[in-house]
Amino acid sequence: MKVKAILYIGHGSRVEEAKLQAVSFINEMKQLISIPIQEHCFLELASPTIAEGINNCVERGATEIIVVPILLLTAHHAKKDIPNELAKASTHFPDIVIKYGQPIGVHDKIIDIMLERLHEKTTVIDGDTLILLVGRGSSDPDAPRDLRTIAKLLLEQSGAGSVDTCFLAAAEPSFEDMLQQTICSQFNKVLVLPYLLFTGILMKSMEHTIKSIASNEKEYILCNYLGYHKYLGDIIKERTEALL
Repeated sequence: MKVKAILYIGHGSRVEEAKLQAVSFINEMKQLISIPIQEHCFLELASPTIAEGINNCVERGATEIIVVPILLLTAHHAKKDIPNELAKASTHFPDIVIKYGQPIGVHDKIIDIMLERLHEKTTVIDGDTLILLVGRGSSDPDAPRDLRTIAKLLLEQSGAGSVDTCFLAAAEPSFEDMLQQTICSQFNKVLVLPYLLFTGILMKSMEHTIKSIASNEKEYILCNYLGYHKYLGDIIKERTEALL
């Protein structure tokens, strides 16, 4: 008889608050799905590791493990790093079936979260508004591509004059370069929306960068990052149940 388990994989962070938020979100996820064996682990910078997470599931009696990545975009971590770890686990546990899910990616409910974050900071989003969607960044071309797709969907639903994408690292255009371009743009309101689950020190850094270019002629507003919104739970539950 198959005994199924779910293993949630967070990115991991050296910032303790980031880890605590991830674990709290995963604990909420565990209440949404009626599978007795549910464990969590992290890709890097925190424990338990993926290998430890797999081992914990097996020790609890699992014969089939549903692996759910809690990552916003499909990039190198999702396409290379996690599959490599799962391949090692399959070698160590040849009789265990491991099914690997997809990152959150492009989804209508992501747009709903972004709209909520925008309207937390302003009641007016119109043709004079530029939304700057800021991703963490990746050398994998799929991540910028997916973020541009998300930006297009946000433009259609937000009423803004434009939605542009930029990145904090490892991809172009950079956040700093795009902010500089807004100085000469036609838009008088710039909404900066971090496309991140958790920012840690990044939020302070973004605030500093905005202040360094802000002028009296334009309004710059830094919105809250996406965070572990309940809609993310809905998406992950949907993906997990499809694998189950």
